[in-house]
Amino acid sequence: MTFGRKLALAATAAVFSAGLASAEQVTVGMITTLSGGGAGLGVDVRDGFRLALEQSGNENLRLVVEDDAQRPELAVQIAERMIQSERAHILTGIIWSNLAMAVVPSAVAQDVIYVSPNAGPSALAGANCHPNYFNAAWQNDMLHEAAGAVANEQGYTNTFIMAPNYPAGTDALTGFKRYYEGEQAGELFTQVGQTDYAAEIAEIRASGADSVFIFLPGGMGISFMRQYEQSGVDLPLISAAFTFSQDILPAVGEAALGVLNTSQWSPDLDNEANTAFVAAFREAYGRTPSLYASQGFDTANLILSAMETADISDLDAFRAALREADFTSVRGDFRFASNQHPIQRVYVREVVEVDGEVTNRIIGVAFEEHQDVYGEDCSM
Repeated sequence: MTFGRKLALAATAAVFSAGLASAEQVTVGMITTLSGGGAGLGVDVRDGFRLALEQSGNENLRLVVEDDAQRPELAVQIAERMIQSERAHILTGIIWSNLAMAVVPSAVAQDVIYVSPNAGPSALAGANCHPNYFNAAWQNDMLHEAAGAVANEQGYTNTFIMAPNYPAGTDALTGFKRYYEGEQAGELFTQVGQTDYAAEIAEIRASGADSVFIFLPGGMGISFMRQYEQSGVDLPLISAAFTFSQDILPAVGEAALGVLNTSQWSPDLDNEANTAFVAAFREAYGRTPSLYASQGFDTANLILSAMETADISDLDAFRAALREADFTSVRGDFRFASNQHPIQRVYVREVVEVDGEVTNRIIGVAFEEHQDVYGEDCSM
């Protein structure tokens, strides 16, 4: 039987697994971006999730996947269809924070659990936290806060900062500025999905900046980096992992070499679970996993761990099992804060070339046991 066929069976089978505590089949609806400029992110989340499901052998989890095409109105329609027609117990998969804000509040209000493998808008981490909302990745500000701290360590004192104009972009610049101690040479919000950055690069050139911080995930990062290299502007770049994740590095190539970025995970992270995950992902899909693939993998294993000790029909017990986070994360130590967002280590990575592949390697630690600031406003 082929790997793909086994994945399909594992994701859709309705057969009960005798060795697990959960006596009911759990339906997980994955709404993610599988087309357009952000497709690489969603594909990696999906593939990481499916790999964990295949490895578990748990035939009690039914996975339904749909493409949101990065459109909030479509994501809302899919979510309602999954809840009403598919009877989804859990939703997951959303990459973009504007889509998360459109889907999550309504879903959790219907007693559906949402486990985020990526988007972590600040609006859902504080006063609007909810017992049915879990984030298995990070709160949006977190990695950008670490980038601000790294900018200080590098001695940058006049940084130009730029991000797309949507909730994650706002959180990115807020997070960076929370820890960055220098001056700002300029601040720009670009359009989501933008492909031409000539005007922005010209403004950077004229700003007198000594460095540039960018948050431009997916195709936006590819477009910017290609144009930045061609522009001749040689100011050092600093970022969080999203702009220099493995999903875009092959397209960016040598232009990314030497860039520092921050992440809670890296393919070279030296622990047994991560080494096995990277090897298995490469064997299954023929590519090195990205940050997003690692988050999809952890999200699946978090859900599977809850299924081992609680039935989905007992929502209180299932939520308690999720909060325990009794699984082995590929990022190392993982635990939830009171707002059900991770407390975790954040690493500093450098883009390097290893055996002909442009990838990331860890060169330091930005934060130990880092927690987002919004949990103080969460009433849970």
